[in-house]
Amino acid sequence: MPSVELTAGPIDFEDTGGDGPVLVLLHGVPMDGRLWRRAMPYLGGFRVIRPTLPLGGHRKPMNPDADLSQLGVANILGDFLDALDLNDVTLVLNDWGGGQFLINEGRTDRIGRLALVACEAFDNYPPKAARPLAVLSKVPPLFTAALQLLRMERFRQARGGYGGMSVDKDYHLYDDLVHGWFAPALTDRAIRRDFIKFAGGAPGRDKLLELAEGQQKFTKPVLVVWADQDTMMPAEHGPRLAEHYPDARLEIVKDSSTLVPIDQPELLAGLLREFVLGGRGPVDPVGEEARDQ
Repeated sequence: MPSVELTAGPIDFEDTGGDGPVLVLLHGVPMDGRLWRRAMPYLGGFRVIRPTLPLGGHRKPMNPDADLSQLGVANILGDFLDALDLNDVTLVLNDWGGGQFLINEGRTDRIGRLALVACEAFDNYPPKAARPLAVLSKVPPLFTAALQLLRMERFRQARGGYGGMSVDKDYHLYDDLVHGWFAPALTDRAIRRDFIKFAGGAPGRDKLLELAEGQQKFTKPVLVVWADQDTMMPAEHGPRLAEHYPDARLEIVKDSSTLVPIDQPELLAGLLREFVLGGRGPVDPVGEEARDQ
């Protein structure tokens, strides 16, 4: 897997290459680009880039002095776009909503469109189910002890946590995927250090709402995709985001929870294709290697 060295540390990424429109697909906490593997066969014709951000599922630790707060990770994302010299990017967020903080940081020149797919917004950083980890991040030994519970399937699949983030229980690899996402923080002290820094790095509620107001200055197209069975993101945030941004529209996806790329990959890919191309262009399936990533 290629990697780019930023000031904050290394960022691994996957890149299909090609001359098509650029999609940068982001993931949640503590996930990686495998979140999107079911959608990849439907995104042919695009140049699809999937970076692994330092949200706890990364495999190469960041530099000890890296800013891994919410705004810090947003700036790492901005540095990543700069390092790859990407332009007219369609930035797609799912679960983690911190990419919106690039607007507050004045770093949207490379972004042509923004797709907000069942992600954090307004004062929902982190979502309610993740707030205990944010509290425990203030006492690292307790955070570490809590992580150990994720070694057990019944905790990984708890309805109030990761078990509720996907409704597609026929997707038999889902638990293996979740287990793999937590493995780096469970086995590597430096990754766990990064995870702890990020988990405790959200601004307070008043600051979050102030930042949200500042995000209204983003006037480029925004697609809001909200899931009808989401357990993490408030149902009212979808319509509220569609009204919040000057040029936005809302799509409600049925039979899906937070992880829409897992629950409704073909439908989501179609929405992204229509958003970027206006429905134009063939579905040119990617190769088998990309399908399996």
